[in-house]
Amino acid sequence: MPDTAVSLTIPATSHKPAEKIQLSQRIVILFIFILLILAGCGAPATPTPPPTPTLPPQLARGQKVFQQNCGACHSLQPDLTIVGPSLAGIASRAADRVDGQDARTYIYTSVLNPDAYLVTGYENQMPNNFGKDLTGEDLDAVVAYLLTME
Repeated sequence: MPDTAVSLTIPATSHKPAEKIQLSQRIVILFIFILLILAGCGAPATPTPPPTPTLPPQLARGQKVFQQNCGACHSLQPDLTIVGPSLAGIASRAADRVDGQDARTYIYTSVLNPDAYLVTGYENQMPNNFGKDLTGEDLDAVVAYLLTME
């Protein structure tokens, strides 16, 4: 086999002048800056839901007491009867049920002594043990909660 010489030609590297490199870098930086500005101007992909309102601690406790002890028989929706009358609007109605008695007193009395005031069209099926079974704090909390039902 004959000896063959292989020649390898290496192209000369081209260098950009310093001015062109700086100009290219400035264009890239400007392009990135514009993209960031445009990205920040767009609306969020999904709207942020409004924050869920939270109840003060006593009302949250009252809501829980209501759900555990009252909600099986009393609705908080107008005109929805489960067993006993709906308690929607009880704070407004309770203030006018008994002359000389405010809503708070009416609700306390109705819970502790269900026979005291019967709503027309309903029999007394309410338990008489809430005064014994509920703590004072639970009773205060559920009454405060019901007083928010305007």
